[in-house]
Amino acid sequence: MLSSRQLFLQYLGQTSDSPVMLDIESAKGIWLFTPDGRKYADLISGVSVSNIGHRNPYVINAIKDQLDKHMHLMVYGEYIQSPQVKLAKLLADNLPSELNCTYFVNSGSEAVEAAMKLAKRFTNRTDIIAFRHAYHGSTQGALSVMGGEEYKYAFRPLLPAISFLEFNSSGDLEKINENTACLIIEPIQGEAGIRTPNEGFLRAVRARCKETGALLVLDEIQTGFGRTGSLFYFLSQGIVPDVLVLAKSLGGGLPLGALISSRETLAAFKTNPVLGYITTFGGNPVSCAAGLASLEYLLKEDIISQIPGKEKLFRQYLSHPLIKEIRGKGLLLAVELGERELCNKVIRRGLENGIVLDNFLFCDTAFRISPPLNITRNEIIEACRLLMETLDSVSRES
Repeated sequence: MLSSRQLFLQYLGQTSDSPVMLDIESAKGIWLFTPDGRKYADLISGVSVSNIGHRNPYVINAIKDQLDKHMHLMVYGEYIQSPQVKLAKLLADNLPSELNCTYFVNSGSEAVEAAMKLAKRFTNRTDIIAFRHAYHGSTQGALSVMGGEEYKYAFRPLLPAISFLEFNSSGDLEKINENTACLIIEPIQGEAGIRTPNEGFLRAVRARCKETGALLVLDEIQTGFGRTGSLFYFLSQGIVPDVLVLAKSLGGGLPLGALISSRETLAAFKTNPVLGYITTFGGNPVSCAAGLASLEYLLKEDIISQIPGKEKLFRQYLSHPLIKEIRGKGLLLAVELGERELCNKVIRRGLENGIVLDNFLFCDTAFRISPPLNITRNEIIEACRLLMETLDSVSRES
């Protein structure tokens, strides 16, 4: 009989020549467990997905309750489905009044695709602006606004009329003009290695978009739902986008994406043509039930207020000669080592020591730390101990 490893390599499409190939049988909280009983501290949350931990009981119960009622009924937007309605209302209740209408999709890439279409339809303009080293997904449209040529050149031609600015360059904002349908931006650049905005930069972006009539599309797919210490990062920056795109932790561990805007803006999908955007599985009721439970839990347990203290703990316990810098906000951190191969060694050795780390698409000299937000103080200290042992081990070999 073939092993799971052999079946994985034989029957699953691969994304690289060197997949991690951890064989995970179960997960709980921050911990992943293999069939032979070994456990790993998940310090990346499936890349910012498992915000309230793996197999959170509150979410599991909500999923089971919804399964007893129904699963897929109809393409999105035709039937009244309670999980969609309740989640959309809870989102609106916790967002500025301008962001009062949600359109559910399946993923972050799809939310970006839909936002780009919405901007073109609403403004009747053609041009889209993004930022170098940005990551917004891997489908054709989302790939078009990716800020890294290495991952794009093999798939050209992509969408036309796309241009790129430098993140944190206020001078570049003059390139936003009356032909710009939208500017799409991560408020903190994730795959660039967790690059935070300079003071006032996001406000300048907001002002320029308003001046020119371009829609500001904010990609909080990684930063959303408390990861930076506020429910959404933009809430701490004194701005409100025209369109907010969400995914990853939105679904509580199940696939779910969304774009949120005003009812007036989203109404552009209804006419000229009708069905301006359609999706079969967007807003799947089981995913929405999980997302609703996840957001309720996040708010009810007052997890977000604890994030700054947990960030401080990581910074306190991660002090090592190999570490050049720790960048980021809340529990979205990049540990900079300065060398690509050194970083790869630490990630590989970390797995041997029972910790899951990951690098960045556009910053191969640093690794990410983005654990579940409900990680405990003791778990942070234990994870840092394992990471320091890993760094010591790699240092001795250097």
